[in-house]
Amino acid sequence: MRTTRRDFTFYGASLLALAATAAPAGAFDGPIADLVQGTEDFRIASDAYIFGYPLVTMEMTRRVVTNVAKAEGSRGPMGTIIKLREYPDAAFRDVTAPNADTLYTTAFFDVGDEPWVLEQPDMGDRYFLLPMLSGWTDVFAVPGTRTTGGARKTFLISGPGWSGAVPEGMTELKSPTAMVWLIGRIYCTGTPEDYAAVHALQDAFRLQPLSTWGSAYAPPEGKADPAIDMKTPVRDQVNALSARAYFALLAELMQRNPPAAADQPALESFARAGLVLDKTFDAKVLEDRADARLPKASYERIMLHFVDSDGDMTRENGWSFTTRAGTYGTNYIQRALITAIGLGANRPQDAIYPTSLKPNMLENYSGEHRYVLRFPKGGMPPVRGFWSLTMYDENMFFVENPINRYSMSVRTSPAYEADGSLVIYIQNESPGADKEANWLPAPKGKFHLMLRLYWPDENPPSLIDGSWKVPAVERQ
Repeated sequence: MRTTRRDFTFYGASLLALAATAAPAGAFDGPIADLVQGTEDFRIASDAYIFGYPLVTMEMTRRVVTNVAKAEGSRGPMGTIIKLREYPDAAFRDVTAPNADTLYTTAFFDVGDEPWVLEQPDMGDRYFLLPMLSGWTDVFAVPGTRTTGGARKTFLISGPGWSGAVPEGMTELKSPTAMVWLIGRIYCTGTPEDYAAVHALQDAFRLQPLSTWGSAYAPPEGKADPAIDMKTPVRDQVNALSARAYFALLAELMQRNPPAAADQPALESFARAGLVLDKTFDAKVLEDRADARLPKASYERIMLHFVDSDGDMTRENGWSFTTRAGTYGTNYIQRALITAIGLGANRPQDAIYPTSLKPNMLENYSGEHRYVLRFPKGGMPPVRGFWSLTMYDENMFFVENPINRYSMSVRTSPAYEADGSLVIYIQNESPGADKEANWLPAPKGKFHLMLRLYWPDENPPSLIDGSWKVPAVERQ
């Protein structure tokens, strides 16, 4: 969503392959066939795997992100604010689908023993949001421009078992789990002057345990564990766990990160199959065959939900997106899918990410051709924050180009047509000096596009209710 997108991961190779080659469930051999034709216990165990996928992934992500002695780049010890200072360039390969719109200000911290205090400086009229994720990936609070405004505020983030008095001047935000991941985003134009202004804001944030409030506090150094794999992508590490190891970790994590009350029927179903996940997991309940095959079968089910999602994904004009992210209730398959392809996703009220992997089902985007995206007069993306169109290569990384432009938005100062429409030229070579302000450079080979809408308008026309649609990208 990896640590992105994400660490903030978006579309990986498995997803791209499935989106391009989806087939009915009955057409699969191997594990999928086991789920369709096999035992009821295997199906229930697969449901339990999908149920726990977000919590296990969050823990593995936390281990990688915090496995350092001090904050550096996109990593930092538990309880330490990580401040990304500039946008990545085309050489950046740490995470997929990076953005060039907001600078991340993030932290993992644990509120299981005591609350933590987050002090937010006066942000003025600068757009920002501070989504906080539970261990199950639900966004349980999102202070920011949209919800709380830009004035200075102090938040008390408390855990599920805390019921103490909230100090004067603080606003309590109740986390349903001990694990909390803050994924703050601050808008920045990317100029040297604006970088400096955002850096000053980042440095003014404070995060510390409640017991230390009112005294000078510096987060302690972390200790790197050499046994933690810092190179293999987190998603691959999770998928490589045997079913027994996976469920043992899940049961352990649920002690401090309890499921919601609405999850009780699902837990009872898992228990009938011998998977009692609210205590130490009994590895004997899984046969050797299930131990080996269950993870792959369950992950395939998660990925298939992208192409057969019963309304959880919207597809129109060559774009795919969801307005069902950030909070999931008992929609466990959607929660697992977003974990796999977009860990750290916002609520739709804060951001929606229409993505176009292909112009149509018969061909790929290619720099061999020229394309345009045209927003008619009065038909610009309806947002109260901002929008941007980002170019990625086929692996979801920025594309090296002669003008160092990785995304298009109003802040890149494009030129409008005489009729008030906006035309973006998507191609490998310059469209000419007179059109270069509207040029989004593409690679010579395959590429993908992502349209980011921050704080999308909820009143018509709106992407949320379907009264506004992203125009199709047209090949010239």
